[in-house]
Amino acid sequence: MRWYDHLYVGEKAAAHRYSTIRKIREGKKDRHIHVITPASDGNNILEIYSAAEFSHPYYQKQDKLILGIAGDYQEGLEVAGRIVNDIYRATGGFSLEKFLEQEDGERLE
Repeated sequence: MRWYDHLYVGEKAAAHRYSTIRKIREGKKDRHIHVITPASDGNNILEIYSAAEFSHPYYQKQDKLILGIAGDYQEGLEVAGRIVNDIYRATGGFSLEKFLEQEDGERLE
């Protein structure tokens, strides 16, 4: 798994940011923590997973890019919304690839 340089973090996840990241890296089963990744199919932009899913060997072998973390599913939806909004503002469309390829990589605030 890889981590986005400008990781999006929800408010609940921010309170325990480093322990949350450590839990995800170590594959700890925490059904409350959620991660936002690029979609694996061409029909969507993002996917939201429970961090507990990342403890399974299948996900441990995947080279997933984690764009954001959230303290629960609802917050995951909010973080995903922020990402999509930033993608649109930066690219004028919904191309995650274009957004990630931008030279400066700075998030719009």
